Amino acid sequence: MKLAALFSGGKDSTFAIYEAKKAGHDIACLVTMHPAGDDSALFHYPNSRMTRHLAEAMKIPVLDFVSGTGKHAESEALVQAVAKAKSVYNIKGVLSGGIASVFQKTAFEQACRQHGIEPLAPLWGAEPEKYMGELVDSGFIVMIVGVSAMGLDKEWLGRIIDREALARLAKLSKKYGFNLTFEGGEAETLVVDCPLYSKRLEIIRSHTRWDGQRGMFEILEAELVQK
Repeated sequence: MKLAALFSGGKDSTFAIYEAKKAGHDIACLVTMHPAGDDSALFHYPNSRMTRHLAEAMKIPVLDFVSGTGKHAESEALVQAVAKAKSVYNIKGVLSGGIASVFQKTAFEQACRQHGIEPLAPLWGAEPEKYMGELVDSGFIVMIVGVSAMGLDKEWLGRIIDREALARLAKLSKKYGFNLTFEGGEAETLVVDCPLYSKRLEIIRSHTRWDGQRGMFEILEAELVQK
């Protein structure tokens, strides 16, 4: 099926593309929503402008949209984005990386319904520890770029999720009660390399922000380099 993929550069939207391609779908374009602030209920905020580089690495065109503030404004922006993707690329469905958020899933499904196209969420209902292990084993180099949950402190910002880090995260998720997949916004990620990329993302300059409870690893400059 010819699809548009909702793409933030994070692990879930990227792995959803990986799974969809394995299933034989054609990813005609990426759709990146740029929220007005870091309190977005629908969209990934940190480093969303990096999707330009990552789209180039995947050799897939990307459509960028800026959403307003609040759930209604974000939902409306999503509807408009789906309409644009359908108009330009004649897509038949929209791919998302949702795992457990019913609110997000409902919003995406409604946007698709308005335009008579099919929503696809290949990661929906994935078991957290198994899914995170599969990410690592599949060659996804996932960096944590935002944290906002008890148990996740400044040391995690800029950290790559390897097997050692995943074991620690699993223990912390049990201790503090956060979702290991970060589906509730406990952390945000960026895929700097994976099997989908023809080149990897190299970070040249960055800035870490930490207020004592939450923080962000902000990428100021990056480029694609040969693997």
